[in-house]
Amino acid sequence: MGLFGFQQDLGIDLGTANTLVFLKNKGVILREPSVVAKNNQTGEIEAVGNDARNMLGRTPNYISVIRPMKDGVIADYDTTAQMMKYYIKQALKNRSSFASKPNVMVCVPSGITMVEERAVIDATKQAGAKEAFPIAEPFAAAIGAGMPVWDPTGSMVVDIGGGTTEVAIISLGGIVTSQSIRVAGDEMDDAITQHVRKKYNLMIGERTAEDIKIEIGGAGNVETENETEKGMEIRGRDLLTGLPKTITVQSQEIVTALKDTVEAIVETVKNTLEKTPPELAADIIERGIVLTGGGALLKNIDRVLSEETNMPVFIADEPLDCVAIGTGKSLEYIHQFRSQPNVAARTKTE
Repeated sequence: MGLFGFQQDLGIDLGTANTLVFLKNKGVILREPSVVAKNNQTGEIEAVGNDARNMLGRTPNYISVIRPMKDGVIADYDTTAQMMKYYIKQALKNRSSFASKPNVMVCVPSGITMVEERAVIDATKQAGAKEAFPIAEPFAAAIGAGMPVWDPTGSMVVDIGGGTTEVAIISLGGIVTSQSIRVAGDEMDDAITQHVRKKYNLMIGERTAEDIKIEIGGAGNVETENETEKGMEIRGRDLLTGLPKTITVQSQEIVTALKDTVEAIVETVKNTLEKTPPELAADIIERGIVLTGGGALLKNIDRVLSEETNMPVFIADEPLDCVAIGTGKSLEYIHQFRSQPNVAARTKTE
């Protein structure tokens, strides 16, 4: 359609941990942490994304590293708008100067309030969108995972992100029943930080906690797997002496530290299944549950969910990208989002 066509339209997965941008006809072109470094004296943005994340815990007093999204919603409006502006500019940097503003499909948690949703839409417009349409996160995840969301059959998706876990049953292009809890990857990191602090009197940073989760974290019980215990060397600050210290943590203790978070996710899946109409429940028993989001990569989470629900559980092909891909693909149905306020999102914006 040329430079004036829809080629410029964007799908944005505005996540608590990462922001992904999907450019129509190109795919996911940008994947960066939702982190901004701000100069407290001038109010200027010093860095965004990976550059800002690298500054976490390493900045001088006059620079603050902010994560403007919390639990899937905007915690710091101005910073979010500036961050999105930066990402939209990055995504469209090769566009013609004559090209019109893009339409943007932006992801929102299914449990979001009207006020929170309005804030996301306004921030997207402020960042340079012509029109902004909200799409519910689990619906986008299901599209991205290749599930038949427009068919009259039940599909179940569990999207474990950074700030929220979204569980939804989808049929005929809409969410039949869903539940959103603000327990996900960030909670897991916090649980690891607390555990290390309590057991070893060691203070570790956000990045270290996340590395531990990825490296040796898991769900269920490691010992039942006939697997060898894995150790990991970590560094932090000793709370007793105030000096740097290195210790080794074991995978089993990290699995135990993550137990409550995993249980909360399992409970949410069970609650959603209990509210599912019988016909759709039968479809799900046959087709299984699909896991998306970064949390789907937690070791054995699929096995634990499968054991607890007695259903097959599959991890999507590219769990981290599913929501962004689905948000981008839904640009093709933009007319439906305009005409039907409830297609895959709760409210319609002008």
